[in-house]
Amino acid sequence: MQRCLTIAAQGLGQVAPNPMVGCVVVYNDKIISEGYHQVYGGLHAEPNALKGVDETLLKECTLYVNLEPCSHHGKTPPCADLIISKDIKKVFVGNLDTNPLVAGKGIKKLQDAGIAVEYAILNDACRELNKRFFTLHEKKRPYIILKWAQTNDGFISHYPLPIHKEDNWITGEESKQLVHQWRTQEQAILVGYNTALLDNPLLTARLVNGKNPLRVVIDKELALPKHLAVFNEDAETLVFNNKESIQKNNVHYLKIDFTHLLTEMMSYLFTKNIASIIIEGGTKTLSQFMEQNLWDEARVFVNPHKNFVNGLKSPVIDLSQASKQFVGTDELYIFKNK
Repeated sequence: MQRCLTIAAQGLGQVAPNPMVGCVVVYNDKIISEGYHQVYGGLHAEPNALKGVDETLLKECTLYVNLEPCSHHGKTPPCADLIISKDIKKVFVGNLDTNPLVAGKGIKKLQDAGIAVEYAILNDACRELNKRFFTLHEKKRPYIILKWAQTNDGFISHYPLPIHKEDNWITGEESKQLVHQWRTQEQAILVGYNTALLDNPLLTARLVNGKNPLRVVIDKELALPKHLAVFNEDAETLVFNNKESIQKNNVHYLKIDFTHLLTEMMSYLFTKNIASIIIEGGTKTLSQFMEQNLWDEARVFVNPHKNFVNGLKSPVIDLSQASKQFVGTDELYIFKNK
């Protein structure tokens, strides 16, 4: 099962909103084939693992998969039917699939066909791998990652902003590249009005190879100048506002109720099957998510060698409760909201 998780993780950023799934075929206690879900809309892990295996061996093989085999027709046929057709006698499953389209039906189909099934194998590790997928189906919203960088004395930015943008950078090159890698792994990235206006970020993954996320911007009055980088053609952009719903090239303007702004935004993203989002807004936007306890993970960079003395204070979080690692000379704290 651990091998299933290892190969499944290669689908990160490629298969969303589908889950990451790995499958291992074992004969006489040895792995003879394996496969994983490689790209959204492509073959699932089970057919990738089973193709090319000697059909005469399969009756004596055991199959391991970190998520319950699907039992419904989607972009591909049901994996449960494929397993049954191969006359495999035993299947080990990591997690039950909480997607209502599956939700135990895959395991029942296997059992009804006379296949022995054991599940909840490495259950916690399997859920951690697919935290985005489970959040989408269980909480009806994306998995929400808060991200910011702060100085050693707790500032997120100079204020007023310096003339040269690089004077406001807090982290080193290694951290910047890691953040761009994260952007390829999540489906959307969000900033508030002030960040879009004052920082003029591109919100793309230009420093690494990978897909750009959907750029999400909060612009209640539609006052942001159209020359800003978030409106260029490098990626799709969604603008939440209270004025109009209209599509203009790669920019989609959506009118929503700002009374319950955060939940309205996340509910809409759920309807679009957006399984994860990074919140890269300023202190105001980040703090709103924290105050409403509407977040799953915080990733906080601290430059222990830089002090701004004054400026915009960073959001307040107890970093002593986070795991810590170094990225170049920066400290990275990762905090899970339990």
